[in-house]
Amino acid sequence: MNNNRLISIDLAKNTFQVCGLNQANKVNFNRKITRAKLTAFIQQQESTLIAMEACGSSNYWGRRFQSMGHQVKLVPAQHVKPFVKGNKNDHNDALAIAEAALRPNIKFVPIKSTQQQDLQMVHRIRQHYVKQKNAVANQLRAYLLEYGIVIPKQIHYLIKKVPELCALESNNFSSLAKELIQELYSELLELQDKITELNQQIAHQNSQNEICKQLQKLPGIGPLIASALYSAVGNGSQFTKGRQMSAWIGLTPAHFGTGGKNTNVDTTKKGDQYLRTLIIHGARTVVTWTANKTDPLSLWIQRLVAKRGKRKTYVALANKLTRAAWHVLRGESFNMEKITAKQSI
Repeated sequence: MNNNRLISIDLAKNTFQVCGLNQANKVNFNRKITRAKLTAFIQQQESTLIAMEACGSSNYWGRRFQSMGHQVKLVPAQHVKPFVKGNKNDHNDALAIAEAALRPNIKFVPIKSTQQQDLQMVHRIRQHYVKQKNAVANQLRAYLLEYGIVIPKQIHYLIKKVPELCALESNNFSSLAKELIQELYSELLELQDKITELNQQIAHQNSQNEICKQLQKLPGIGPLIASALYSAVGNGSQFTKGRQMSAWIGLTPAHFGTGGKNTNVDTTKKGDQYLRTLIIHGARTVVTWTANKTDPLSLWIQRLVAKRGKRKTYVALANKLTRAAWHVLRGESFNMEKITAKQSI
């Protein structure tokens, strides 16, 4: 059992499917192992390549197996599916992971550190609170509309107006309606406080991370985007150039082609939607700032807005900023001339 060239593991909660291939890529074994016995089983193996699908708990197991001296590769789930032969089950899934891991052109997912996972958890919880806050704000605004009160969409208007409305006696609120509106308002403030607390936590973590501090020197990239980028891609070593990271986030044009002719359409929208949204919002802020400025970046943005319009400029600038961010992640210095050059950086 120690002559394995590759061990693939189909991860689960309690029972794992483990498949071993020999030097000739023939199956040595393909059997179930319980969670309690998995660690001991891997410890008995000589140093080898272990492949797993990038999914829940894969980073934990990847770090654990690396500490035992094994090489670990996490295969993106979309690259495993084409290799599943026959019906989908644990046995065939483990074989498919092994097949995908042996392909020469597969881009593997790097194993996240505990610091990256912690930061990503903060962002996911913050995103959860933001969705809840928006839902409560919309519900509160809709209830007020039933009483003929129209509040603008911006959250600060709602926070300012609701106490004033509840204090007025000429607003036709029943005692029950007033009580329920005040409860929703209290929930809204509580969610706002939780989001503020997480923003402060992100800023504090960034102040102790040299990569995040360097990222924040880029235009349009603040603490939130810098932290999200670092938690998602680490040092960017999984990409050989900045365009690959931009394509992974979904900021490059999609295209279809036939007969040797390719046609570009909208962006691919692949990858992490949360990260892509943050970067485009950051680019939108930069475009807004550059209205009356004369620096090279502002002039480039003004020309692009005049030629392509604001929306395409947002995405084009987000694409450039992402490529510049990749260079910063790799430890290279930021060069403004590359951002403002006509050609892609």
